[in-house]
Amino acid sequence: MVKNRLEAFSDGVIAIIITIMVLELKVPHGTELADLQPLIPVFFSYVLSFIYVGIYWNNHHHLLHTIDHVSGGMLWANLHLLFWLSLIPFATGWMGENHFSSVPLALYGFMLLMCAVAWLLLQRSMVKTHDRKSPLAVAVGRDIKGKISPVLYVVGIVSAFFNEHFSEAVYVLVALMWLVPDRRFERASHGT
Repeated sequence: MVKNRLEAFSDGVIAIIITIMVLELKVPHGTELADLQPLIPVFFSYVLSFIYVGIYWNNHHHLLHTIDHVSGGMLWANLHLLFWLSLIPFATGWMGENHFSSVPLALYGFMLLMCAVAWLLLQRSMVKTHDRKSPLAVAVGRDIKGKISPVLYVVGIVSAFFNEHFSEAVYVLVALMWLVPDRRFERASHGT
């Protein structure tokens, strides 16, 4: 099966996820700058989630360019990733509305953890479908960032109950680690 349908479907779902997230930014009823103050936590949670969804979209794009066909297992693994990504708007909204309180912050971290696990499963499914010496398999390699991220998410989830600021910093740190597109996939998709 060709990969174009998988890529188009994934792009559409990710676009809808971003649209749903931005709809959580409600317009204030006042006209003063002070009327925007209650929206600050909602805005910051939106920005962080937008960055995360953008990271997944960017790396997903490069990942798909390292393969030439998809299997049924890859389709299900991709749907698994999209499922967890589609829950980010809910976790984002709850976290922002409650000013980064412990439980919403931990749930947000859990959503990020499950996205990371789903990403790893998608990668493994793709490597399994293709030759072990394929550009994809070579690009995945040891995947240090991919293995460190889930550990950091667990640290963020646990610390949400003890130090919310530290938990937030952990989630920002992981986003910063991934902000630059994963060059391994970019190189593999261009054959360099």
